[in-house]
Amino acid sequence: MRSKLFVPASRPELFAKALAGDADAISFDLEDAVQESRKVEARRTVQAFLQERPPRPRAKVIIVRVNGLLTPHFEADVAAVAWPGVDMINLPKLESGEDVRAVGAVLARYETERGIECPIGILPNIESPRGLRLAAEIATAHPRVVGLQLGLGDLFEPFGIDRMDALAVHGMQLAVRVAAAEAGVWACDTAYAAVKDPGGFTKEAEAARRLGYIGKSCIHPSQIALANAVFRPGDAEIAAALRVVEAARGAETHGVGAFLVDGRMIDSPFIRRAEAILGAARRLGLLPAS
Repeated sequence: MRSKLFVPASRPELFAKALAGDADAISFDLEDAVQESRKVEARRTVQAFLQERPPRPRAKVIIVRVNGLLTPHFEADVAAVAWPGVDMINLPKLESGEDVRAVGAVLARYETERGIECPIGILPNIESPRGLRLAAEIATAHPRVVGLQLGLGDLFEPFGIDRMDALAVHGMQLAVRVAAAEAGVWACDTAYAAVKDPGGFTKEAEAARRLGYIGKSCIHPSQIALANAVFRPGDAEIAAALRVVEAARGAETHGVGAFLVDGRMIDSPFIRRAEAILGAARRLGLLPAS
């Protein structure tokens, strides 16, 4: 999921175009992108679209960002979007493991009522001081949690933290990535609001990738290609990973625990990283499936 495009749930004219685009995931947004006076209308619009079950180009990931657990819209939002074909519910402002478990219980109820066989995942947003402090608890609270989403707008702006301070951004990226690592789930990087600053978007995405993020949120279609390019394994990276995996096979045959590849000592953590790179390359069609 190199790129995740937010699509306002109140803009149905954008839905089909977004699905046909190059973003790996589409996130229909019932929260920040929809005015309070249009929440009910947007909810009905998304529900109708999801129930039509339009075909998914290239196995695109379908996400819906609902309104927060403590808002009057949460239950109605989940009722509207918990249908087959929805891969994840994106939850804003979750602040504890208890919150996650409450969401899991609601999803389980609708899945049972509607005969949904594939469990819907939970993607918590880490976007408050408390949520950041308890990010690992949130990530490990329920088996439905598939990843963590960093959100810097709510985390920075109310407290006067400069969103363009690269050191502050890096600190938050690292904290959320480590929390996700503790739970064994992935992390997706925050949105970048300066749509006309592709260089800034790319620089921030590259920093996230160096920390092991799988992708970045996009708020405009122009950002999709930038994210896809950053989070695509490079040719040199793929070639190096192939050398590591091939050498690991030989080392296992000869009972060697650690060995050198390209002048670097390799053991199990490096092998796992190489295998992950090759797995991503295969999913993107950059290597044969075998």
